[in-house]
Amino acid sequence: MARIVTKRPRTAPARGVLTIALMAAAVGAVAVGALAIGRIAIGRMAIKKARIGSLEVDDLTVRRLRVIRREDIKA
Repeated sequence: MARIVTKRPRTAPARGVLTIALMAAAVGAVAVGALAIGRIAIGRMAIKKARIGSLEVDDLTVRRLRVIRREDIKA
């Protein structure tokens, strides 16, 4: 009496590797998205009020700024 021998398909390990690769790609996409959102949030962040010594500035727009160094003022 002859026996019929069947081999198991070898596609199961390939599915595992493909699943891991897809998960890694998904995690990478989420990380890139989080970095992009963080960069946008930091770019929109503005200083509303600044106080330096006795100078207080609210919403300052400067098109051209010239700084003159004076030697006679002691810090």
